[in-house]
Amino acid sequence: MEINIVTIVIALIAVAIAWKVLSGIFKTLALLAILAVAAFVVFGVMA
Repeated sequence: MEINIVTIVIALIAVAIAWKVLSGIFKTLALLAILAVAAFVVFGVMA
């Protein structure tokens, strides 16, 4: 349970940083990658 909370917090911080620093297609790709990794960690560990 703790790893899920930590992963979500890290993903939110990464999204905020990507949102401020990147632009255009790079922002979209970075956000998709962050969400994909977070989903894999959260749901992959539980399965």
